[in-house]
Amino acid sequence: MARNMNIDSDVVVVGAGAAGLAAAFAARRKGASVTLVERRRLGGDCTWTGCVPSKSLLEQARRVHGGRRMGLVGSVDFSAVMERVRDTVLKVSEDESRPTLEAMGIRVVEGEAAFTGPRQLEVDGTGLRGRVVVLATGSVALVPDVPGLRALNPLTNDTVFDLRRLPPRLAVMGGGPIGLELGQAFARLGSEVTILQGPDLLAPKEEPEVSDVLAEVLTTEGVRVLTGSYVDRAERAADGSAVLGTRDGLRVAADAVLCATGRRSQTDGLAPERGGVALTDRGFIATDDKLRTTAEGVYAVGDIVGGLLFTHAGYEMGTLAVNNGLGRRARPFDSRAVPWATFTEPEVGRVGMTEAQAFEAHGDAAKVAYLPIAETDRAKTAGETAGFVKLVAGPHGVVRGLAGGQLVGATVVCPTGGDVVHELALAMRTHTITGRIAQTVHAYPSWSLAVREAAIQFFFEYKGRRARPARPAP
Repeated sequence: MARNMNIDSDVVVVGAGAAGLAAAFAARRKGASVTLVERRRLGGDCTWTGCVPSKSLLEQARRVHGGRRMGLVGSVDFSAVMERVRDTVLKVSEDESRPTLEAMGIRVVEGEAAFTGPRQLEVDGTGLRGRVVVLATGSVALVPDVPGLRALNPLTNDTVFDLRRLPPRLAVMGGGPIGLELGQAFARLGSEVTILQGPDLLAPKEEPEVSDVLAEVLTTEGVRVLTGSYVDRAERAADGSAVLGTRDGLRVAADAVLCATGRRSQTDGLAPERGGVALTDRGFIATDDKLRTTAEGVYAVGDIVGGLLFTHAGYEMGTLAVNNGLGRRARPFDSRAVPWATFTEPEVGRVGMTEAQAFEAHGDAAKVAYLPIAETDRAKTAGETAGFVKLVAGPHGVVRGLAGGQLVGATVVCPTGGDVVHELALAMRTHTITGRIAQTVHAYPSWSLAVREAAIQFFFEYKGRRARPARPAP
């Protein structure tokens, strides 16, 4: 592309990850002209270093684990596993390639965009102007400021899929979704894994029972789980091992360290202040509920706004931002019923409030139904008994004296929890009362049947259990 030229478009999208691509697609569906800017790889983190490679790795680790339980697996060819991961990434990336996008009428500009004024940007000397500008530059892995840690060249989700050899010992810093998923996967593939989690609970944003279930499962699979263990120093031992030290005096030696301690917004080089775009105290781009920034005509979507750092949330935001920018009536982004999943085994599906959050909002007028998955016939037939269903209902009863109400939150932990939770997301989206869930016939013996069995507890005692008032966080 010639330098010192100007390109005017109806919509300029900065960042070609899930959120940015969704914005570009939405603009083309409306017949708008689109310029899409990407400084690295089309498809973004989800395709190259996030969802796609991680889920490919998890699936192969799951098969290895299943085979080993049946006595069918010997040694694992890790290089072949990673080659399959890379092949999967390349297949998915074909749908997001430059020829594919240009065939849709999307102008692709490669390079780093920076604001030069209101709704004006520059990429390598080329000026870009848009009636609507959508910022979707995403987030990057956060490596904590621990003395000596950077000298160990720790892995992150951006680099872990480049491994060619399985680390005999892997120390995972962080017990959130990324740390738990990859920790379990590497353990199943043959690494000796230690997870170091600062807070006292794994997955601390989830229900506390999630931590109990996953800690037990991981420990059974040979993972060393250390909660309440904040890493405060790191060093290289004489034998070349990485050594992590914790506040409580523990020392963990490993051949590789994986940092899974959170993410920060990617605004480096964007110069948002020159475009009138303000940031939050945490460095994310500030938006209102309609995804509008502080600059007129400029929207921000996906990881760059913080909150729900999920591909599907970003995709929804990207579509909505363009519809709001080009349409006559802006609509708010409803995050209330956006589900998410942690793809450990068992999976953790979640939507809406936790019990503690419901208690903060409604006190003990909120009600909770809880069913251990082990009490379901599907768990008994599958031999997979780890998990539970937890439903949280609002304070308004369906029938006087009964503890029904609209669903305000749910957690499903079972082998397919990430799929089962969508029934509950739909219930929240449509303001469905718990009685409708309890009345809905579910196939026997499906994992989803546990949802109905839990919902019945809002009205009757079932299997010795009945819904109870919500409680504050322990």
